[in-house]
Amino acid sequence: MDWNPTALIEEVRRIIEGPGGDGDKLQRVCDLLAERVPHYDWVGFYFVNPHRPRELVLGPYTGAATEHTVIPFGRGVCGRAAEERRMVIVGDVTREDDYLACSEETRAEIVAPLFNGGVMVGQIDIDSHTYDPFTPEDRELLDAVRPLVAPLLHP
Repeated sequence: MDWNPTALIEEVRRIIEGPGGDGDKLQRVCDLLAERVPHYDWVGFYFVNPHRPRELVLGPYTGAATEHTVIPFGRGVCGRAAEERRMVIVGDVTREDDYLACSEETRAEIVAPLFNGGVMVGQIDIDSHTYDPFTPEDRELLDAVRPLVAPLLHP
């Protein structure tokens, strides 16, 4: 592993506590994670739609453009994570029956729901062009980042 979760967590904390609007901070977190973790090829946030609470709406992201700007709960990896309210890690997306491809190059995905005051407000979604790249360090990183970014999520 050539990246340091502890250092990244501190950098995310500095972004969150620093100047700028919420959307700008979320974008900077996406940029940081995509730049610093070699196997993160797409990093983005989905917000729970306040008008349709069983729907996710794309927010800030870094990576290739995606047609999946709205995802219903229960559909694809993001929708499953939202429905089950838990982190979902898929090492090989080609084995998923209901996979929603952001890119033909995507091979793996990790999705972590975000909660603010016990209410799910969205999720962070990370795609990789590498099969089965996610380790306990990825989980450690996301578990620490989730409570930092969750208060910033609002569509």
